[in-house]
Amino acid sequence: MGKRFNSTGVCVSQKHYMVDISNKIEQIKKLIDNEFYFTINRPRQYGKTTTLNEINNKLKELYLVINISFEGIGDIVFEDEKKFCNKFLKLIIKELSFVDKEEKERLEKLNLEINDIEELSEVITRFVEGAEKDVVLIVDEVDKSSNNQLFLSFIGMLRNKYLSREVGKDFTFKSVILAGVHDVKSLKIKIRNENEAKYNSPWNIAVDFNIDMSFSPKEIITMLNEYAIENSLLMDIDKLSEELHFFTSGYPFLVSRLCQIVDEKIYEFDKKPWTIKDIHKAVKIILEEKNTLFDSLIKNLENNKELYDYIEDIIVRGNVKSFNNDNPLIELGSLYGYFENKDGKVNISNRIFSERIYNYMISKLENDYNKIDKYNFKEQFVKKDGELDIEKILRRFQQFMKEQYSSKDSEFIEHHGRLLFLAFIKPIINGTGFDFKEVQVSEEKRLDVVITYNNFKYIIEMKIWRGSKYHEKGIEQLCDYLNIHDLNEGYLLVFDFNKNKEFKEERVNIKGKDIFQVYV
Repeated sequence: MGKRFNSTGVCVSQKHYMVDISNKIEQIKKLIDNEFYFTINRPRQYGKTTTLNEINNKLKELYLVINISFEGIGDIVFEDEKKFCNKFLKLIIKELSFVDKEEKERLEKLNLEINDIEELSEVITRFVEGAEKDVVLIVDEVDKSSNNQLFLSFIGMLRNKYLSREVGKDFTFKSVILAGVHDVKSLKIKIRNENEAKYNSPWNIAVDFNIDMSFSPKEIITMLNEYAIENSLLMDIDKLSEELHFFTSGYPFLVSRLCQIVDEKIYEFDKKPWTIKDIHKAVKIILEEKNTLFDSLIKNLENNKELYDYIEDIIVRGNVKSFNNDNPLIELGSLYGYFENKDGKVNISNRIFSERIYNYMISKLENDYNKIDKYNFKEQFVKKDGELDIEKILRRFQQFMKEQYSSKDSEFIEHHGRLLFLAFIKPIINGTGFDFKEVQVSEEKRLDVVITYNNFKYIIEMKIWRGSKYHEKGIEQLCDYLNIHDLNEGYLLVFDFNKNKEFKEERVNIKGKDIFQVYV
């Protein structure tokens, strides 16, 4: 059996095509060599467990590495100090049975019945003092049950031992790595018998973990190279890597899943060189599939209307938000992996998330679908050569807006008009076409829709009317955008909320570009 792409669980180099993250591992090793304690906190399916496994492989000859996880040990263990302490030691003993049986036997002899955190601390001291190598502790999924006083006491004990070791008064782990979604150093902990949330302080000894765990295009190349060599394929790996990064921004799960889709669904039986179109096909497939990452995304939006409205304001209405992690909503969105800091502004972290959110928000307009269905029959808008008639689509949408939404709906249209258009074109391009959206920072709150259909490409810009001056400037920006895509024709959908607005169309030629405009 050859290797395969993996998007579930830990990746193993002997079984899976993997991005070469040796540079990241080397940076982490330096933190460990310097005896630092730190937290690796990243969103779900961001490669934390795989990274911890690679750290383990890198360090096992140099240190005694104990790599355990709090996954699945149960909340009840965290509610009883004695149970927790003994469970913690059992996890270490189980790990040592695979790593170093002699050290396992030595710890078992030290391991009498532990009653509390203080006795656990004493056992750690005696074990580390007698170990032949420096001991490194890695705890994955550490925030699974981090909402009680016992967890505070546990990491407080590790902190106290660290401080005592620094002045030569104790023996403890050389380095401790706590991995999870939350940053344990600043996690809000709810203490039992108290109603107010408090900030966790016992982990203030930890150094900041600033290593970028996303995959860069150069790193993605290493995985594609391995695949191409094993399958004897000549591919433009540089371009493929850039395209994968374009849609994923290097989010590890998304990169691996797109590659997996191309390999196992598009070229399941006949391995052929990949093309950019194959990446686009994979993007279409992943946007329609169910997986735990997207399930979590939708659940978080469903359960937090404030977060939903905040994201809608960014990607639909084009409003700019300054990035400040002290803002609880921004902190939450960053924790989930939905936000990134781009030039001091809040940005959706990758295009896959953006598209999935658009699709989800469009689906919320179910009550309007019955109205739309009477206007957007696909066959009306496809020419004989397979090209889309974008002008006809825009005119038909204008008719839809004029007939179905009066001036009394202006507030609704201002909030949801763009989503209505996206819902309008979705069934037209589905199955054959592909589209993605780009929010453009401008006074007119621009949203560009780039559509590929068969071998044709179209750019439709949606914006709000802000007056002639901004409109002329916006058209020039559209012309520049058309140049980037090597297109001579562009389309403009203008939402005008003035009381005396006209439902009109215009055609202009600017900088050698033909621009067809429709006002609604």
